[in-house]
Amino acid sequence: MTDLFDPVDATDARLALGATGLLGTFNTAGVLTSADVHVAAALGRLGRESDERVLLAVALAVRAVRGGSVCVDLASVADPGDLPWPDADEWVAAVAASPLVDAGLVRWDNDLLYLDRYHEQESQVIDDLLSRAATSPAHDPEVMAASMARLVTAMQEAAVRNGRPRPSYDEQVAACVCAAGQWTTVLTGGPGTGKTTAVAGLLVGLLDQHPDGLRIALAAPTGKAAARLQQAVHQEAEAFDEADRARLSGVTASTLHRLLRPDPGNSTRFRHHRGNRLPHDVVVVDESSMVSLTQMARLLEAVRPDARLVLVGDPHQLSSVEAGAVLSDVVRGFQGRPDSPVAELHRTHRFGAHIHALAEALRTGDADGALAVLGAGHDEVEWVDEADPAPRIRSTALAAALAVRDAAARGDVTGALAALDHHRLLCAHRDGPFGVRHWNRRIEHWLTTETGDPLHERAYVGRPLLVTANDHQLGIYNGDSGVVVATPAGARAVIAASDGPRDLATSRLGDVETMHAMTIHKSQGSQAEVVTVLLPDEDSRLLSRELFYTAVTRAREKVRVVGSEAAVRAAIGRRAQRASGLAVRLAASP
Repeated sequence: MTDLFDPVDATDARLALGATGLLGTFNTAGVLTSADVHVAAALGRLGRESDERVLLAVALAVRAVRGGSVCVDLASVADPGDLPWPDADEWVAAVAASPLVDAGLVRWDNDLLYLDRYHEQESQVIDDLLSRAATSPAHDPEVMAASMARLVTAMQEAAVRNGRPRPSYDEQVAACVCAAGQWTTVLTGGPGTGKTTAVAGLLVGLLDQHPDGLRIALAAPTGKAAARLQQAVHQEAEAFDEADRARLSGVTASTLHRLLRPDPGNSTRFRHHRGNRLPHDVVVVDESSMVSLTQMARLLEAVRPDARLVLVGDPHQLSSVEAGAVLSDVVRGFQGRPDSPVAELHRTHRFGAHIHALAEALRTGDADGALAVLGAGHDEVEWVDEADPAPRIRSTALAAALAVRDAAARGDVTGALAALDHHRLLCAHRDGPFGVRHWNRRIEHWLTTETGDPLHERAYVGRPLLVTANDHQLGIYNGDSGVVVATPAGARAVIAASDGPRDLATSRLGDVETMHAMTIHKSQGSQAEVVTVLLPDEDSRLLSRELFYTAVTRAREKVRVVGSEAAVRAAIGRRAQRASGLAVRLAASP
C-alpha cells in the first residue's frame, strides 16, 4: 500500500465514525477512507453480506477506482505488516461465494473483484471491439495503393524542396492500408513516429474510396490536444497537392466530450449513444491513452457499426486520470490475435537522437542507459542534479514568462499564445516544494523582481492560463490554455480553444489556474520547444516510468531533467500499474 494517509485526529473526515471490525481497522490505519467504508457497508446491507473479509474486499475495490484501477486483485493487494490481512485463499473463496456476487452488486471475474458498473463497461468495450472486428468494410486495394503512392511522392518532394533528406513513409503506408480494410484501427507509436502523417494520408485515401464525400470527425480528450491534432493534420496536408489539401481544409477537431454532446442531466452519459449514433463515417481520436474506460465505452456505443474508428496514441504514456488504462490494455489484449487492429509505428522523425535515446531508455526501463544519456552533456538533454536547482530553472522559466508578458502587453494575441509553447515547467505534484503551486508562485516572484510589477491583480497581463473544467456555454474545455492580454478595452482572457482563440472577459472565467508550471498529467496532449522536468524525491508515490516518459516526450528541441540519480532510478524502476481485466479477457475471447 503506497497511498496511505495519516489521520490528523479523531475528527478527520477520512475516518468513518462507528466503523468496526476489519473496515474500522483498515480505515484507522489510513488504507481506506470513510467513503470506501460507507460504500462497502451500504452494499453489505443491501446484499445481506456480513462477512468482514468480503466487506474489506469491496471497500478495496472502491479504493482501487479512486486510484485509477477498474478492479482489485486480492492476491496482490496485501502488504506484509501489522495489519490483519485475511488469509489469501480463504479471502478469495469467501468473496467468490458471497451473496453480493450472486446478486450482481459486485462482479468476480478472472479472480478480480469489480464494482458492477466497471465490469459492465469493460465487458461492453470488449464486445464492441470484437463485434467491429468480425466484419470488414468494402474498399478497393488498388485505389488505396494509388492514393498512397501519390501522397508519398508529394511528401517526399516537399521534403527535398525544404532541404531535408527524402524520408521513407513505409510504416505510414502500411498503417493506412491496414486501416482501410477494418472498421477499427489502433494506431500506436511514440512521439514523432508520424502518427498524424498516417492520419492525414488515411483520410485522403478514404476520400479517394468515397468520391461522394465522407463525414469526418477528429477528436481528443482535451481542448489542447484537439487543437494540436487539427493543426497537425493541416500542417501535414500542406505537403499534398492542391486538390488533396482542399479536401482536408474543412476538417476540424473537437474534444471528445463535445463530439459526444454531454447530457445535462447525467454526468457520465451523452446525447450520442447506441440509440442515437454519431453521423460520421470516420472518427479519429488522438491521445487515446488519456481516454478512461467510461469514456471509451461511451465512444464505442456512439460510433456507428459501419463507421471507421481510428484510435491514435502512445500506450507507454500516462493513462487517464480516471479509472482505466484502455489503450495499453487493448494493445496487449490483441497481441497474437489474427483479428488484431493494432498498427504500430517505430521510426522517430520529430526530435533529435539524444531525446529519442532518453525516451527509449525510459520506455524499456533501462535506468543505466537513461543516466548515460543524461550524463553525456548533450545540448538536447540537460541534467541538473544540484541541491538548489532554482537558478538553473530561473534562467529559462523567467525568460519564457517575460516573452509571454511582453507579447500580451503589446496586445499581440498570436505572439502571446505562441510564446506559451516556448518552455514548459512540468511537476509531478501539485503541492509541496516540488509542486506546481510552489513554482507558480516562485516564477511570479521572479517576474515581480524583474519588472517591478507586484502582480496584485488576479488577471494580470501576461498571466498564462490553464482551464481545469469544461464550460460548454463558453466553449472552453479542461486542458485548454490561454493568456491574459492587454486590449484597448482592458485586460481580456484569450483561450486557445480547439476551434480557434476565444476572447473572453476575465470575470467570466471560473475554473482556471496559472500555468507558469503545470503537472505532467495536465501536459499530455501538448508540446513545447524546451521542457523542464522537476522530479520529486525518490520516495514520492507519484514517481513512475510512465510519468517520466510522458514528461520527456513533451519536448520538441530540448529537455532538462532536474533531480537526483536516486529519483531517476526510482522513477524508471516503478511502473504505474492499474488493475484491469480488459487485456486478459480480450485475449481469451473467441
